[in-house]
Amino acid sequence: MSITFETKCWEHDWMYLLKEGYLEKMIDNCNYNFDERVLFINNVNDLSRVEMYAQKKIDQGVIDRYVIVDKYAKEVLSFFQISKDDFKGGYYYSIAELTSIFLCETDLLLHFSGDSLIKENNNWVEKSIKLLTESNDYFVSNPVWENDHNGVRRESIKETDEIYVGYGFSDQCYMVRTTDFKNAIYHETNLLSERYPKYGGELFEKRVDSYMRNHNLLRVTSKCAFYQHKNYKKRGLIKRIIDNNFYI
Repeated sequence: MSITFETKCWEHDWMYLLKEGYLEKMIDNCNYNFDERVLFINNVNDLSRVEMYAQKKIDQGVIDRYVIVDKYAKEVLSFFQISKDDFKGGYYYSIAELTSIFLCETDLLLHFSGDSLIKENNNWVEKSIKLLTESNDYFVSNPVWENDHNGVRRESIKETDEIYVGYGFSDQCYMVRTTDFKNAIYHETNLLSERYPKYGGELFEKRVDSYMRNHNLLRVTSKCAFYQHKNYKKRGLIKRIIDNNFYI
């Protein structure tokens, strides 16, 4: 099965991904030879400057291509039959994810938000590909978030020695079957999905969460890996993490 790695950058984190070595670490820590590696550029002030650094990553073999989200936004919204106003403030938290799904040509898609990364990985990508290709019971796969096994267990309905199974969805990290997410799954609501931040409005991850709950679709969380999500606002902090190779 073919798989794309993709992540996104915006005004407040593009320099970390493209100038400080963060993007390389995100990909390297996955420990997998992806069929395609794509960076989505969303909502930046100096687009030409960001493109220059993104092109360097292509020249260095870090990524295969980059995409300017705004160039595809109208086509993406039309395809998914969503208007910009429908997001109620969550447009910029959603349009890059929808664009990556719309443009994805591989069987599977692995997404990381620009400030998320795997910190411990025991062949998670390979194992998740196997889970998603062999069983339609699972709609999405992700590692344990923040190494919080107790938190994941509380959100699960069952577990085995290798996985937790439950409901829920996060845009911080997900692996999905591309065809599932190209379907009309973004127009439902669920009271249990009101747990997302109010400032995000009707954002992408809330819409997916609602659809999954309404249709009893499950998330599988692998115990063999965990990822961390940090809003890196200080240059010194990101440098210390890079120097430590993102590992404990």
